[in-house]
Amino acid sequence: MLQDTQTIRYYQKLTDTFVELWNRGYRTDDMRMYLDGYLAALRNSNAIEPYLIHRLEEEAMRYLYDVSNFAIAMPQPEPEPRYY
Repeated sequence: MLQDTQTIRYYQKLTDTFVELWNRGYRTDDMRMYLDGYLAALRNSNAIEPYLIHRLEEEAMRYLYDVSNFAIAMPQPEPEPRYY
């Protein structure tokens, strides 16, 4: 569980981007490459502590491989009105 506010913001940006990429037609392999680059940039910039980056990676991977995060909600048909 993430507790550092800056790390939570990075997580929110990542998950929002994952959903956006999914809606554009990218799939898990592409999003994994995006995550790897994002984490590499965080490591090189020293934006947050290395152990927080590791936790961020674990949580982002958990989100990425949970298929329910990318399920498309199908609209339910409206029931036809009944006339008595």
